[in-house]
Amino acid sequence: MKSPPKTFHVKSFGCQMNVYDGDRMAETLAEQGMTATDDASAADLVVLNTCHIREKATEKVYSDIGRIRKHALRDHGSDPMIAVAGCVAQAEGAEIVRRAHVDVVVGPQAYHNLPGLVARAARGESALDTDMPVDLKFGHLPARRRVPPSAFLTVQEGCDKFCTYCVVPYTRGAEVSRGWNQVVDEAKALVDAGAKEITLLGQNVNAWEDDGKGLHDLIAALADLPALHRIRYTTSHPNDMTQGLIEAHRDIPKLMPFLHLPVQAGSDRILAAMNRSHTRASYLRLIERVRAVRPDIAVSGDFIVGFPGESEADFADTLSLLDEVRHAQAFSFKYSPRPGTPAATMADQVAPQVMDERLQRLQTTLGRDQAAFNAATVGARCTVLMERNGKLPGQLIGKSPWLQSVHVVGDAAIGDLVDVEIAAAWPNSVTGVIVKDEGANETGQRAKLDVAA
Repeated sequence: MKSPPKTFHVKSFGCQMNVYDGDRMAETLAEQGMTATDDASAADLVVLNTCHIREKATEKVYSDIGRIRKHALRDHGSDPMIAVAGCVAQAEGAEIVRRAHVDVVVGPQAYHNLPGLVARAARGESALDTDMPVDLKFGHLPARRRVPPSAFLTVQEGCDKFCTYCVVPYTRGAEVSRGWNQVVDEAKALVDAGAKEITLLGQNVNAWEDDGKGLHDLIAALADLPALHRIRYTTSHPNDMTQGLIEAHRDIPKLMPFLHLPVQAGSDRILAAMNRSHTRASYLRLIERVRAVRPDIAVSGDFIVGFPGESEADFADTLSLLDEVRHAQAFSFKYSPRPGTPAATMADQVAPQVMDERLQRLQTTLGRDQAAFNAATVGARCTVLMERNGKLPGQLIGKSPWLQSVHVVGDAAIGDLVDVEIAAAWPNSVTGVIVKDEGANETGQRAKLDVAA
């Protein structure tokens, strides 16, 4: 038995949805009277909110548990209660309890039960919950209170696509959309708590629907909130990109000109093996349709190299797709087999050294395109939402409409929306100069940037 914890620390790994979940767990624990601390070794309760997408995710959890316990004992002479949450907990909960002797294991659909599980663990009782109830957890979570200027809002969870490399359908469950009223109410609460930008989240966020309404209808409704200045959404699937959502990028000024649309590969043979349900040509047509209504849109993507059976010709198809799209940003990974997924047992697994070499070539090309996009924005005037302090005295870092990190020095504060002219471009960021005159806005650069050239 352990004493009921008074302080807690939540550490989240992986995607934006895990960041959102981590924030909600923290709010749930605070609602019970516990106090958050930034020092994991000093906390009575440490919550590891895990991600299962990458290889060796489980081993990283065990490593973190050992390190936390070592530092807590060394620095404070204590043995903290440890909770493992998230997708690794969902996939390997019983094994984690057996192997690591953690106190609490809770899956991503059950974290609203975390306070009760902590209480059970303090009494020396079993505290494992990896159920995927039909009843959504969101209705059991506390009200939003104070949030950063840019906040996340999960509107959809789970996935029905069953890409052959992906564990999400097994760890997050089937696609489920939150109800219209629940989402709108939470958005209002986020705005009341200080959010000026909201990013709508989902494993397939553009699959969101409720009572005949789609994501574009939801975005239009949120755009009517006067104090909400910006709206984004991620992650999208090409097959769920409706005409209404495409046109929203033209018609709704508060919807930022940024689209994260994973393609994963440029070879139709590999896309079919991945069960992606789209082709190279259909992806390229979709990009054309989006750029037709919003020429300055920044397109982001996800790429996997070394999928089983990928030949040099298949990889060349991916590189040629990059040449056609010219992504402004991208995430790229070597394929890693996830236990229980069809791809893990496929023949023709690609050698690690081949994957390393292809990833280097892919990232070189992606870096070329990101640098070119950033350079194309030099001279553009836009509005930047200041989010945090920079490393230099008086420096602030914010996000442009195109999700670039913008470094600014001047008369501004975190949470301000500041008119800026982009003065210089770097591989991963840009430098902005604050302008005082009229003309900088979220939509005025449409004709100025030729980002797809």
